[in-house]
Amino acid sequence: MYDHQQPQQSWGAPQGGGAIALTLKFHPLAFMLGLFKPQVEIDGHPAANAWGRTVLPVPAGQHHVHVHVPYLLPSRVGVADLGVTVQPGQTVELEYRAPMIAFMRGAMGAPPQKYPGMGFTIAMLVVVAVLLLCVCGGILVAAMSGGDSSTASGLPAVVAAAFTGGNGHCSG
Repeated sequence: MYDHQQPQQSWGAPQGGGAIALTLKFHPLAFMLGLFKPQVEIDGHPAANAWGRTVLPVPAGQHHVHVHVPYLLPSRVGVADLGVTVQPGQTVELEYRAPMIAFMRGAMGAPPQKYPGMGFTIAMLVVVAVLLLCVCGGILVAAMSGGDSSTASGLPAVVAAAFTGGNGHCSG
């Protein structure tokens, strides 16, 4: 998926020019980003729009690289900008990583880059897992506890009373 080569340019690469090799990635947990094509601009000119690796011929000198992913809300996700100097005959390797959270900026620079928002995403997954364990554990404890707090149907007395209207017969 990331070995895609797509040389595109808005200008001719003159003698003594170089290239910018840009690798665009998103994390599998942010799979929705795969439905959208990233937009790359070099010096304000559209240059590429595909996930993976793209080699872009450019004239030697200073260039401004801009990347974002068009999205639903917000309309631009993972905006990243970087100034790059390309020497004659040089290929500058850059990596862009889309953020894990839609409202964050992307990360772009020399590889490897980190996914912005990864720490927050992991923390939220841990919170959800703990809540799920608490709910499942509470249900198991309630189901396994016997005695006066449950009815013959095995439901806790409070739940059974809600369904039967408190008289032991289904109200309906």
